Amino acid sequence: MAGQHPPDPAVGAEGAGEVRPYPQTGPDEPVEYPHEAADRQHPFPPAPAAGYPGMPSSYPRRRPKRLLIGALLALALVGALTAAIVYGVRTNGANTGGTFTEASAKTAIQGYLNALQHRDVDVIVRNALCGIYDGVKDRRSDQALAKLSSDAFRKQFSKADVTSIDKIVYWSQYQAQVLFTMQVTPAIGGPPKGQVQGIAQLLFQRGQILVCSYVLRTAGQY
Repeated sequence: MAGQHPPDPAVGAEGAGEVRPYPQTGPDEPVEYPHEAADRQHPFPPAPAAGYPGMPSSYPRRRPKRLLIGALLALALVGALTAAIVYGVRTNGANTGGTFTEASAKTAIQGYLNALQHRDVDVIVRNALCGIYDGVKDRRSDQALAKLSSDAFRKQFSKADVTSIDKIVYWSQYQAQVLFTMQVTPAIGGPPKGQVQGIAQLLFQRGQILVCSYVLRTAGQY
């Protein structure tokens, strides 16, 4: 029939009446389909930044504040430890009440030498045990050693008097090493000798000074 368009051979009988017109374009323009236009109007959202889901993209910078807090805590800890050490040294587990002096060291050493000279076993043992006398249950071996020390001293000297404290080396407020000079009278007789030196280890505990050890420094026969 004139004026009518022939049916599209690409469309079958079932597709009659459902012809979808394509957009008209020029000879040099690419064909744009409807779904491409929709994609252009609603583009995909930008890809999320790398990281965990829900993680904010940036964090507030608090590192200087944290470093300051850490430094303050470290200083406080050092101060507490220093105070504890000083307190322990001053108290020594009891009320020491003071430090060594030349006069107190001289008195303590002279008392120990007198105990050796007079064979005062209990005083010798109390000094030699250096603070643990009250905790030792069996002192028989200590008493035997004290007798031997006294016998050795009496074989050397019949008398010994401390004349000077030459040097005190403080290990702490309650421990010291003392170099002293004494005038001794040899046991075999003869005139007194006044330049004999000895070394004593002293411990200050519970209001008294103990002579933990005694060594004669000057060699010779008496």
